[in-house]
Amino acid sequence: MTVLTHTPALAPVFARGALFSPFKRPRPDADFPRTPLVLPGARVDLTRLAAYERVCGFATGEDALPITYPHVLSFPLAMRLMSGRDFPLPLLGLVHTSIEIAQRERLAAHGEYELTVYVGGLAPHRRGTEATVATELRAGGALVWESRSSYLARHRTDGRASARQERPALPVVGEWRLGADVGRRYAAVSGDRNPIHLHPLTARLFGFRRAIAHGMWTVARCLAAYGVPPAARITAEFRAPVLLPGTVTYGAEPGRFELRGGDGRAHLAGTVS
Repeated sequence: MTVLTHTPALAPVFARGALFSPFKRPRPDADFPRTPLVLPGARVDLTRLAAYERVCGFATGEDALPITYPHVLSFPLAMRLMSGRDFPLPLLGLVHTSIEIAQRERLAAHGEYELTVYVGGLAPHRRGTEATVATELRAGGALVWESRSSYLARHRTDGRASARQERPALPVVGEWRLGADVGRRYAAVSGDRNPIHLHPLTARLFGFRRAIAHGMWTVARCLAAYGVPPAARITAEFRAPVLLPGTVTYGAEPGRFELRGGDGRAHLAGTVS
């Protein structure tokens, strides 16, 4: 366990990740760092929280964190792990493919928390190699929030992994027109400045026709529309990139939500319990 005295600055972390990325050769059986990073005494910047809530569609001014916000708090720790020389996947171009979150109680915006982040392992994916990054949030020593995120490094595979089965579409609740600046706006409040989200030119370097929305913005936007109780478990699979600008339909029924494109393809599928 490595105990930090302050939140890592993201600019040098991204610079280090960019420096090492061209030399990474991802594969599912590679070794990975096993030492957790721990940050005690973490507090929420209320101005930044309010900006996040506005970008994602949550109500502002309440003394409670959106269920997705601890991911933003822990993001610098995760980036420090994934930018290191010993992390086997290249940071540049990593795609967030899924997240599971369990929140046990209402989280006060004015609270003080301890963050723990570690790499849970690697696994083969039909399009490359995935890494799982786990996060734990504690208040007064008690575990109050935890998540497991999967990040994909795309590379050539043998093609034997099975493809996902599509589910029938959920009832449509709304249609959202997404501007070209959604990725830049979310990057400003989350710190996630992966170039695939910022501009068409930088996104094309990693195989995308246009910039794509952050997966965590899409799930946060859906949960803001769905409404989540103080104690809940959510899952989300980011099934296809949301190209910016673009139009998506938000569908929901009790316990499930999704985003689909104009062609009916599922971009995001999630559950709430």
